[in-house]
Amino acid sequence: MDTKLKNYSHSIITKIIVFVMVITCFTGALTSFVHTVILSDGDFGIISEDNYFQSKAYVQESKNLVSNLTQLIGEYKNEEHILKGRSISEEELRSEEGNLYSDFQFQSKSYNPNLSEEENYKKFKKVYKDKISQAKDRLIKNDLRAFHLMKQNLEGYEGLVYYASNGTNVFTNSTKKEQAQFKTYPSYMIFENYKREIYPNEVEDNEHLYGITGQIDGLDPETTVIYVAFTEEFLNLKIKEWKEDKVAATNNLYKVVGFLVGLILSFLYLLLIIGRKSFDDKEVHFHAIDRLYNDLNLVLCLGMIMLWVTLLDRVGFENAHQMSIPITAPIATAGLILVLSLVKQFKNRTLIKHTLLYRIFYKLFVFVRNVYDSGSVGVKTVLLVIGYPILVVITFFMFPVTIGVAAWFAFKKVKSFHAIQEGVERIKDGDLRHRIDVEGEGEFERLADNINSITDGLKKAVDSELKSERLKTELITNVSHDIRTPLTSIITYVDLLKKEKDSSKVEEYIEVLDQKSKRLKVLTDDLFEAAKASSGDIPVQLDKIDIVSLITQGLGEVNDKIEASDLEFKMNHPEDKVYMKADGRLLWRSIENLLSNIFKYALKGSRVYIDIEDTGSEVLLTFKNISAYELNISADELMERFKRGDESRFSEGSGLGLSIARSLIELQDGTFSIQVDGDLFKSMICIPKHHNND
Repeated sequence: MDTKLKNYSHSIITKIIVFVMVITCFTGALTSFVHTVILSDGDFGIISEDNYFQSKAYVQESKNLVSNLTQLIGEYKNEEHILKGRSISEEELRSEEGNLYSDFQFQSKSYNPNLSEEENYKKFKKVYKDKISQAKDRLIKNDLRAFHLMKQNLEGYEGLVYYASNGTNVFTNSTKKEQAQFKTYPSYMIFENYKREIYPNEVEDNEHLYGITGQIDGLDPETTVIYVAFTEEFLNLKIKEWKEDKVAATNNLYKVVGFLVGLILSFLYLLLIIGRKSFDDKEVHFHAIDRLYNDLNLVLCLGMIMLWVTLLDRVGFENAHQMSIPITAPIATAGLILVLSLVKQFKNRTLIKHTLLYRIFYKLFVFVRNVYDSGSVGVKTVLLVIGYPILVVITFFMFPVTIGVAAWFAFKKVKSFHAIQEGVERIKDGDLRHRIDVEGEGEFERLADNINSITDGLKKAVDSELKSERLKTELITNVSHDIRTPLTSIITYVDLLKKEKDSSKVEEYIEVLDQKSKRLKVLTDDLFEAAKASSGDIPVQLDKIDIVSLITQGLGEVNDKIEASDLEFKMNHPEDKVYMKADGRLLWRSIENLLSNIFKYALKGSRVYIDIEDTGSEVLLTFKNISAYELNISADELMERFKRGDESRFSEGSGLGLSIARSLIELQDGTFSIQVDGDLFKSMICIPKHHNND
């Protein structure tokens, strides 16, 4: 039994049967849907409506009538009112004058751009006086035409009795003018003196009733009177029609659901078996129609959808139900054949490759690549000059694409040239760290690599020499600045200690000597660390570092210092993990120096912000704090060795923390900088991001 099912599952007969089922279900669902739309007038709520008085159909019967009545008594009133221009709103006049003023600005010689707008507008009112009057007359004629058209429309209402008045003007199709007279009808609406009375009561619960009451709310309730009633014969007819439409719409909706279920199941099965001869068949089998390029296939599918819409529009809304099957069935058949062809290409993984655009671009790419992979620059230039016009002639039907490809290719080469030119200028000006990045292969790329190689060698030599000279200079000019103070104190107190006989003062002198000697030791240790970092004589092991975890763990280790400093730390970082390519030991030493700097110089009781930002190729780490001392020196000066934020040099810092941090960060191929904005102090570490292929 299973063998027989397998034999029939992918047979041509099975595919034809399922194909017919798809077309039948699709046509049936679409036809039933169109019929439902016609019956419900586009409102599927009729299916869930309980009775006629709570339906949209009930409101629609009188909505247009009330709309005409409210506009007549509220806006137009009578012919005399319209002819005097009182029905024209200020907004309409301003709009007309605005259009004429634009014409005055661009067309009239009387407009003077040297005058003010107010002066030009006064001149406009004088020059365009007749045109403004003509525009107003045109608006009056439009309102008068609309007034008579509405009155004519009111005469066409049968089965609806109405009376409307604004105290002066009356519009009615009945001799009845009293509430009591209208209340004799089986359904009515009465609006008078801020009150409304609607019968039957179920109408009050109609969710569409606002379409009527909203129009009346805009009128003056003190003078407005509107009565609308349904005659019994008219109401019975409409209730009967509503019930018939509700039953038909409900039945059609069931049909739509049934056809859709059949369509989904049959279409999914057809997608599963199309192009295969069995479930074990790995090869996709094509037919003549499958040779059509996929992009042309999509164009034809869109064209058939437009054809279907156009044909239904031509037959008219009333005849759409009868004509939907003969129109839909053949178009759906052709469309399904094209869709199944696309499915085959998808299964064969050639959905993109089997397109006309792909073929053209691929051949163009191969041609350009072959030209640039062989021959000298002169040969390439000649081939391009000859080949491109030929290519434009061949692909004249898509010349914008061809020109676009050529423009992109030229732009890419010009961009490479400018990158090399700019890079050479920067290197010439002394930026030996700059690298010229030019993607691809060719003369420009090889030239950029050669310049980068020269720059690398020159940078290494210059950096080595500069480090040596800078260290010597800094040692000579700066070391004595901070070492002199504790050393002088030690010498002074040793001399006093030799002469002092009082034991209490001797202990005091020894305590001072202990403090100054420790201070001298800190300065000496920092000095050696700074010298070592500047010389680059520190082994660097770049690894994958989770910067968020590193800082979180580090803050936990210095929690005692945080509590003692009365500082509140706030850390902002991305939700996803951020990895740096850095040496964890040197990176933490740099961060530790910054934290130490914060503990010494930050304002007590303030907040410290640590921001981690993923910039794409790099990770930016920013420390921000408020300084307890007035920062009246520049950021460049603070970065110098032995410089401190407190110029009185009262704090115990060595002035080497920032310099050491910068040297350690640079050893890890990163950058370190600081910014000073008033009392706000920012330290920024930027290190390359770790990628999976690193």
